[in-house]
Parts: sequence; C-alpha cells; structure tokens
Amino acid sequence: MKVAIIGASVSGLYLAWKLSERENEVFVFEKKEKVGGKVCSGLFSERIFEFIPESKKLAKNEINFCKINFPKKTIYLYFKKRFFVCDRPEIETLLKNLAESSGAKIFFNKNISHSDLGKFSKEFNRIVGCDGANSIVRDFLKLPKPKFYLGIKGIEKKENFSNFAEVWPTKNGFLWKIPRGKETEWGIMEEPKEARKIFNDFLEKQNLRLEKIESAIIPQGFIIPKNEKITLCGDSAGLTKPWSGGGVVWSLISANLLLKNFPNFFKYQKEAKIFFFPNVIFPKLSKKLVYLLGFNFPYPLLTSFKIDGDFLIPIRYKF
Repeated sequence: MKVAIIGASVSGLYLAWKLSERENEVFVFEKKEKVGGKVCSGLFSERIFEFIPESKKLAKNEINFCKINFPKKTIYLYFKKRFFVCDRPEIETLLKNLAESSGAKIFFNKNISHSDLGKFSKEFNRIVGCDGANSIVRDFLKLPKPKFYLGIKGIEKKENFSNFAEVWPTKNGFLWKIPRGKETEWGIMEEPKEARKIFNDFLEKQNLRLEKIESAIIPQGFIIPKNEKITLCGDSAGLTKPWSGGGVVWSLISANLLLKNFPNFFKYQKEAKIFFFPNVIFPKLSKKLVYLLGFNFPYPLLTSFKIDGDFLIPIRYKF
C-alpha cells in the first residue's frame, strides 16, 4: 500500500519504519528542516526499549522514584518500571535512520496544507496524521481540538546523576526537576495563561538561572476519527498522560495498535478507544483526588506508593 505519514515525530517515524518493513510504500512529510524539533523532557519508562531496542544506548541517567512535594507533605512514588533520561532528538534521529534503511522516503521542509491533503486522499491508499498538537490532519478532518497545557523547560548547568526526580504540584499541573546526568532540567506543565508566571516565580524563589528555555503546548484528550482512509496517531490524537503530560510511550502504543490493525482504520479506532478511554478518564479523577487531599488534607495520604509510571489502572498493552 502507498502510505502518507504527516509529521516526522516519534510515532510517525516509528510507523514509517515498521510499515516499510512490511513492504508498504511509505512517504513521510515533515514541515521542519530536520528531526528533533519537539520540546520534550525526555523521561521515558523502560517500555520504550521494547519498541526501539536500539535506544538503550541513548540513556543518560536512570530514575527509580519521584518525590511529590506538597506544601505540608512529601510523597514518594516508586516506579514498577524503571525510567530513563534520553534526548528525544537522538531517538528521532535513530528512528529516521531505521525508517530510511527500511525503505521509507522522508521529506523535510514540507508544510502540508488542506489542499495537499485533498490531493493525497486520491494519491495515497492511507494517510496518518502524526503532526503534533496543532495537527493539520485533525483540522482537515474537522475534528475538535484537545485541551492544551503549556510545557516550559530549561537547563541548569549542574551535574546531577541522582536516581529520583522531583515535582511540586501547582493548581492544575506541576513543576519538575529531572537529573539528566551532566545537567539538571527544570520545567512546568500548567494552564497556558498561568504557566509562565508560576514558573518565573518558582525560579526566583529557588534562585535559579536557566539556559535553553523552551516551551510547547501539550495536548490531552482522545481524538481518533472513525475514517476508512485517514487517521491520527500520537500527539495529534491527544494521547498524552493526563497526570504527567508525557506521551512518547502512549504514542508508540497507539502506533502499535495501528500496525496491528493496518490497513483497517476502523478496527484501529475501536481498539484504541477501548484501551485509552479508561487510561484517560480514571487517572484524571485520581489526580484531582490526590491534589484535593495533598493541598487541603494531606495527612490521610500514604507517604509512599508504588505505581506503574505509564498506567494508573491495571489495563496493559500486550505486545
């Protein structure tokens, strides 16, 4: 089959790699001039190695637990799956090389428009939108936009090989600190109107001066169309975890669901809906409850929990 993938994201490049291995004719169209333009903290569970075994060599630090610092109580979250710090651009470059070596053709500086997608719908057998939060494919299909948060991150030039991350809950999101080995990352995920002020106030209190400050919108929701020929995957489908904003493993799971059902996009949509809906709704409610208790009645909360960092409910994806 002749397949167009819009967006050289992790999910787009992973699909290009795997679909090309199945002898499909795959074309990737990316509006940027190279891979690696996505702002991302780069903290992934070890599940990423199940999708991309070669990425093990890219790990820069291992994270085993997280400290949640409420004003009057600190909670320790221990992970059932280890987490690793990687640079997302390096992962995307690796996937690009794997996709191209499998036969996929990748074109950069291709800003696809609605008229292009109209032509593609005649030229290609299938079209997959992997073009991020502001997906042109999602817009072309006249689908609603997901809810957006704003993520901001910066780097402190301070070596830190600690095996734990820290977060400070805010009204709707959280601030974070991630030890990246040779440097330390600080960031925030919050409502767009409030994120910058909260982050700047926090940095001032911590007496921090950061470099390489970047920002990006983070989609949260679930939007996969019921369409025979065109579908969405990854961030364009709103697939980021509602309690952390992380989305790479979720994007790869949605890509594997697509591959499992390809070329039947109806089955893909149905199976993705069954899997992701409970993994979106229940954690949203759980986060609200923990925040309510953490800010107002922290004492009943346990001091430590052990959780799966990718899923808060016992629904698992079987490879």
